[in-house]
Amino acid sequence: MKKDLVSMSDLTKEEIIEIVNLGIDMKNNRDKYCSSFKNKILAMIFAKSSTRTRLSFETAMLTSGGNAIFLNTNDIQLGRGEGISDTAKVLSRYIDAIMIRTYKHKDVQELALHSDVPVINALTDDEHPCQILADLMTIYEHKKSFDLKIAYFGDGNNVAASLAIAADILGIECAIASPNNYMVDEFIRNKTKSVIYTDDVEKAAKNASVVYTDTWISMGEEDQYEKKLKYFADYQVNKKLTSLCKDDYIFLHCLPAYRGKEVTEDIIDGQHSVIFDEAENRMHAQKALLYKLLLI
Repeated sequence: MKKDLVSMSDLTKEEIIEIVNLGIDMKNNRDKYCSSFKNKILAMIFAKSSTRTRLSFETAMLTSGGNAIFLNTNDIQLGRGEGISDTAKVLSRYIDAIMIRTYKHKDVQELALHSDVPVINALTDDEHPCQILADLMTIYEHKKSFDLKIAYFGDGNNVAASLAIAADILGIECAIASPNNYMVDEFIRNKTKSVIYTDDVEKAAKNASVVYTDTWISMGEEDQYEKKLKYFADYQVNKKLTSLCKDDYIFLHCLPAYRGKEVTEDIIDGQHSVIFDEAENRMHAQKALLYKLLLI
């Protein structure tokens, strides 16, 4: 039976751990998997541009013997008014999996509903599950455990939502600190009762082993720049904040980062930062996800 990754909640605890462990094995034993995706083709639909998403998915396919086809929505009929259901049915006749990075979460849900091949959410306004799989892999690489506390600071956006869902599934202690009017969507908060949602940054930071933030201004929100800076000034990750964390904490950021805004340069470029391991792990975690969806 076809399986999709539209939401982080589509995965069980066992499946998340399986993908994390497989991603680490694929990273450490690359030759072992160099022909895993032979004759497999991934269609990559982009309504939102990206550096890491395109490179990580395309490289994951090519280094495993498969192929990837880039489809900008402006260059295909979907961008000219063709229905999502028709697009899904046509693509299913040509390729083995579909990755989509877009705005509306419901568009990915509809694509998955009508597709005969696996559909992967590579980002919507609601969730970013592929990023969180890479984050979890990075945490496990450095900490060898999920028995720890993650503290997230800033906008309760798609990354925060998928992080909350994953933490709830895995039983990870997680605190998400955001201004009251920028917290994770109420629907997600109600689903993730084990996660702490707070506007108190000190409460969130205390004894954290993982410190995480994201840009305050997501793509398409440029007109909210000045307004958001006012609300988020107290949520910056800096030395004062991290002094409340574990001495051996690691710092995560899904990138792109704006140094001096959501995080100071001494933190993001300091000894606790593992952001480039995290960025690299997008490729390995997604390769493991593709392996599970295509081959297991």
